[in-house]
Amino acid sequence: MTIPHLTAADGTALPAIGLGTYQLNGSAGVDAIGHAIRAGYRLLDSAVNYENEGAVGRAARSAGDVRDEVIVTSKLPGRHHRYDEALTTIEESVFRTGLDHVDLYLIHWPNPKEDLYVQAWRALIEARERGLVRHIGLSNFLPEHIERLVAETGVAPVVNQIEVHPYFPQQEALDYHREQGILVQGWSPLGHGNDLKRHPVIVEIANAHGVSPAQTILAWHVARQVIPLPKAASPQRQVENLDVFGITLTDAQVEAITALGRPDGRLSDQDPAVYEEF
Repeated sequence: MTIPHLTAADGTALPAIGLGTYQLNGSAGVDAIGHAIRAGYRLLDSAVNYENEGAVGRAARSAGDVRDEVIVTSKLPGRHHRYDEALTTIEESVFRTGLDHVDLYLIHWPNPKEDLYVQAWRALIEARERGLVRHIGLSNFLPEHIERLVAETGVAPVVNQIEVHPYFPQQEALDYHREQGILVQGWSPLGHGNDLKRHPVIVEIANAHGVSPAQTILAWHVARQVIPLPKAASPQRQVENLDVFGITLTDAQVEAITALGRPDGRLSDQDPAVYEEF
């Protein structure tokens, strides 16, 4: 299966869908991720705090002829934002994956009250210059955080991974990132622990296209140029989630799904302006 790519302002191209790997750990995780690669996934999303960089790295190393196409992502945790600690943590990420480098490395949360994210960004820049990582980006950063990083370092991220799903569509954020040439990845793209996949609007559109509610939601992400990162351990779900690029939603259908957004739509009230994760 051929997956389209989206391109950032600096020319970095990423697959238009990826695999979330949270809770895919150990041997079972290696097997699940390996199957995803064989199914066609080329973007794997991990993090230090997921405690599965080893499983992701092992699956990537076993990818055979397509290894060079696989993009392994990891993320720096909040407890290691200080410059020296950040560099050491990135080195450890590379060691844990067993790879020569990590393809894409992100700062997991800005933790603005700690106010160390500029140090962390400088460490990512250094890690890229040293060849430890190939591309650098952010996760859960707000526009004001991004603008500060660019103002103080002159280096813009290639991607920002944020919470995006129909109950929290983030249209203003998407517009900002598009203007800046920053790609957007969406975490929890299908929602989590809510009724999103049973919502009548989603079900009606899914039935109109003869696809599942999950595929409908992922097609909505694709239509909005968001790179969704659905997590799936079962081979059947992995294949279903990947098979969305032939689904063409009408503008009215995209707008109807976007209209499901709620003021309190965040899954866990994790507002990056105040939320901190270590």
